[in-house]
Amino acid sequence: MTRAVEVVRTHLELRSPEQLRPAREPDVDARFIRRINCSTQHYRRLYRDVGRAWHWRDRDSWTDEQLSALLASPDIAVWECLVGDDSAGFFELARQDDGSVEIAYFGLIDRFFGLGLGGAMLTLAANEAWAMNANRVWLHTCTLDSPQALPNYKARGFTEFRQETYVALLSG
Repeated sequence: MTRAVEVVRTHLELRSPEQLRPAREPDVDARFIRRINCSTQHYRRLYRDVGRAWHWRDRDSWTDEQLSALLASPDIAVWECLVGDDSAGFFELARQDDGSVEIAYFGLIDRFFGLGLGGAMLTLAANEAWAMNANRVWLHTCTLDSPQALPNYKARGFTEFRQETYVALLSG
């Protein structure tokens, strides 16, 4: 069964590194690993495990060749959050032609919510975006995302610069 849902997408940005309000250390021992030469299989697992609950499906239709080309680009950086040996989430940075860096994907697997990982991971994502020589760092979230997403972005200093409404067709 498919249903139509009205969704509000909010775009947020940091205009300077000084705008970032770093998060406290997480409540668990976490490691953040840059996945250089990330395989399509590993990426698809991260994307599925993090995005399933939030209706992420943009990349599901990509072929392995398309995804492999993206992951090989010097303008893309994929970072994974590990708690012990378990994947807790990931983020993807994408350098844009205008000199900005988008936090294109960002999220945690739900069993790792509430441990302070989201704030710590967002702090790292913003710092790594600035390290890519960004002239600004931006992202977008929507009402299909976790209810903690928008408050986390704002708590880290991101400010809204655009909002739009669209209709999404959700199955299930």
